[in-house]
Order: sequence, then C-alpha cells, then structure tokens
Amino acid sequence: MIIWTFLQKAIIQGIGILFGSIGEIVTEKSGNLNLGIPGLMYMGGIAGLMGAFYYEAAAAVPVPFVGMLVSLLCTLLCSAFGALIYSFLTITLRANQNVVGLALTTFGIGFGNFFGGSISRLAGGVGQVSVAVTASAYQASIPGLNKIPVIGKLLFSYGFLTYVSIILAFLVAFILLKTRVGLNLRAVGENPGAADAAGVNLNRYKYIATVVGGAIAGLGGLYFVMEYLGGTWTNNGFGDRGWLAVALVIFSLWDSRKAIPGAFLFGGLYILYMYIPGLSRGVQELFKMSQYVVTIVVLVITSIKNQKENQAPEALGVPYFREDR
Repeated sequence: MIIWTFLQKAIIQGIGILFGSIGEIVTEKSGNLNLGIPGLMYMGGIAGLMGAFYYEAAAAVPVPFVGMLVSLLCTLLCSAFGALIYSFLTITLRANQNVVGLALTTFGIGFGNFFGGSISRLAGGVGQVSVAVTASAYQASIPGLNKIPVIGKLLFSYGFLTYVSIILAFLVAFILLKTRVGLNLRAVGENPGAADAAGVNLNRYKYIATVVGGAIAGLGGLYFVMEYLGGTWTNNGFGDRGWLAVALVIFSLWDSRKAIPGAFLFGGLYILYMYIPGLSRGVQELFKMSQYVVTIVVLVITSIKNQKENQAPEALGVPYFREDR
C-alpha cells in the first residue's frame, strides 16, 4: 500500500534531521546557540566518506565492518573538531554566537563540496565516487525481522544508524532529566550566574556539550551519505536538512524524545508533494517549506502558553561574564 511506502520514506528522510536536532538540543541546553549545525552535518558526511574511500582504496579486500568503523571515527572526529573551534571562538574568545555559527555553516558546506569534488576526481570523474562496500554495512537491516509482513518493512528495514538515533534521543533525555550532569547542564543554560555560584564549571560544561552535540549532528551527515545515498556524494545534496534540524529543536520544545515523531513528521512533509499528482512547481515549493510553517505555529502557541518547561533555555545565546554577576 502506498501509505506504508510513504511512512517508510518519511522515516528515512527524518533520521538525518533527528541526529542534527539531538546534537543541537544538547548544545542549546548549555546556553550555546550553534547555527553551524548544517555545516557540521556536511563536515561529518564528507569526513566519513573520505575515510571509507581511502580505506577501500588501500585495502586489498575491503571489509564492510572495518570500513564502517573507519568512516564512523572520521565523522566523529571531524564534526567534533568543528564544534570545538566554534566553542573556542564563542566561549573562550566570546565571539558572537550567531556570526560564528553561520560562518561555520558556510565553511562546512564549502568544506564538504570541495573535498567531495576532490575525491570524485580521484575516483575517475565528478559524481563517480562510491564506497559501496562500506555503505553495505550501514544499509544492512535486521535479518529475519525485516521479512515480517507489513511491519517488517516499516519498522525493521533500516540500517543501524536509524536505531542509534532513536536510542540517542531517549538517552539524551534521560541524562538531562535524571542525572546530576544533566541538572548541572540545564542550570548552565538557564541561569549561569547561579550555576557559577554553586561551583559548576561553566566552560567545561559548555565545551563538552557543544563538542558532543556537534559530533552527534555530524552523524546526521554520515547517515545521509552512507545509508540514504548508499555511499555516494553529491555537492549541496543535503538541501536544507541542516536548517530543518535546527527548526525541529523548537518544534520538539527542546525535548529529544519529542524530536523523534517530529523528525518523522518533517520527513513526511519533506516528500509529501511527491505523492500528490498534478502539483505545479510553485505549489511543490510551498509544500517544501511547510515544516517551517509548522514550527512557527508551535513557537507561537508555546509563547502564548508561556510554560517554562516548553521554552528555550533562558540564557540561550547570551554571553556570561562572571564580573557582571
């Protein structure tokens, strides 16, 4: 049935967005507003692809699992390093977070496109790069369960990164809500002056949250390249998925658990126009922007209700100066 196919495609579209959103939630809970998430997703995607490409080129008989580990490590290191640069500029040097974040996005997209074109030429021509051996490890679904009628394809036909994203969403929520580390992190984002007075190391929490959040966002790029595209690279192929991840943070009200159904909704809205025949190009573009419209509606409603648990961290994007305390 077409409805089951649509739901499956919506999940596939939503996972990359979910990774980016989880990473930004972790970052924003520390009070940092990182608009460099789209760039970090590009950096994570191309780093994983390059790691797999050079491994497969060097190995006599490439092993999918080894290629997967190499690409995963490259993604985490590259996206974490990008987030570390952002942290140094905004936390240590106190540069404007919006400016640095947008610069990081611009750099990350250029970084991905430049190296994507470079390895494409090494592979024999633009657009011909492929790491199908490594990608097969990412695309492998759960054997046996994926053969169950109807629900097998809907629930168990995805690669392991899909399930990692969902586990991460619940794990992040548990840490933030049920542990002392999460309590301290939320205090840093809500009231850094009070957290500082209580002896919490603000810089340490901000650095760790931003770097970890950046690494998680980078997994969204890796998912897109390896599981969604099957180990290939297309310049500017991510589209606006990085910005949708930032919008999903607001839509989910800074709760990574709510980001799961939100990501699937965004994924469905992203491709809905393909399932409605006869739409003009203009109407198709309106469908593509529907996720942002939904996010604005949610933002307006939560602002009217003014419930603290549904608001952004109070000190989000606000630099903290101890001498002003």
